[in-house]
Amino acid sequence: MNDRLQAVKSEITKVLRGKDDEIDMILCAMIAGGHILLEDIPGVGKTTLAVALSRSMALSYKRMQFTPDVLPSDILGFTLLDQKTGDFTYRPGAIFTNLFLADEINRTSPKTQSALLEVMEETSVTVDGVTRPLDKPFFVIATQNPIGASGTQKLPDSQLDRFFVRLSLGYPDHNSAKEILMGHSSQSMDDVQQVMSAEEILSMQQTADQVYVADELLDYIVSLTEKTRGYEYLAQGISPRGSIAILKLAKAYSFYTGRDFLAPDDIHAVFHAVCNHRLILNTKAKAAGLGTKQVLNQILSEVPIPRLSVHGRS
Repeated sequence: MNDRLQAVKSEITKVLRGKDDEIDMILCAMIAGGHILLEDIPGVGKTTLAVALSRSMALSYKRMQFTPDVLPSDILGFTLLDQKTGDFTYRPGAIFTNLFLADEINRTSPKTQSALLEVMEETSVTVDGVTRPLDKPFFVIATQNPIGASGTQKLPDSQLDRFFVRLSLGYPDHNSAKEILMGHSSQSMDDVQQVMSAEEILSMQQTADQVYVADELLDYIVSLTEKTRGYEYLAQGISPRGSIAILKLAKAYSFYTGRDFLAPDDIHAVFHAVCNHRLILNTKAKAAGLGTKQVLNQILSEVPIPRLSVHGRS
């Protein structure tokens, strides 16, 4: 594993135990330059995770609790008339930060959801015809309650597609839960130290983007995504945006594990996280009792893995 990212992970695990796999995938998503959707019940450590990330990477951080009365201007900012000078002054919204935690995004109105997701796509804010770029790096960690929870507004599929990954921290395992009760599971957030700078993150993003990808693996990714389109258990498959996300996240995972070339295992490692929120199961899948995880596993088993030369290079 990359030493610098291992140091970040070590700092996060000071305050969040038993979530190694989820932390790995979140760090990879950040190196890939993507945004993260966490679908979880309250109280499993989402805010703790975001604060620990910001502290260990020296990122500016803001959190917004999304409720039905949150307006797009709360996120984007607004212009205000100065009565003394007669000039309009721009007041920046909460989105002007490196790491933005959008808590319970599916409790706010579709208009506000759309405003946030447009910023995620464009990495800039346009208010009253003036476009202002966001600082880099820029990440959104959005949380949502499980679908069907009281007072929730389902995110449209086109907006879900803008998140690189959807993950769930879930409940702690037995030992971690016991440590929490004993008070030994975490240290104070003040103990989380900065071990990386924002500039280093940007440099890592560039390096990860240069990971070598054999042509056979590009074909493999396309074959996997094509398999999801028209698949017998799916009403909707993976879009080209999803294919790009698989490639970027797989390259970031390869970099994260300390290699400079892509392997099929990298694609397998990220496939579920990238695809699980982009698929729509049909009635046949539901009748067969199949979930998204089972369908994705079937697709992985049905598409032949390409044979590569040594080190994955042609």
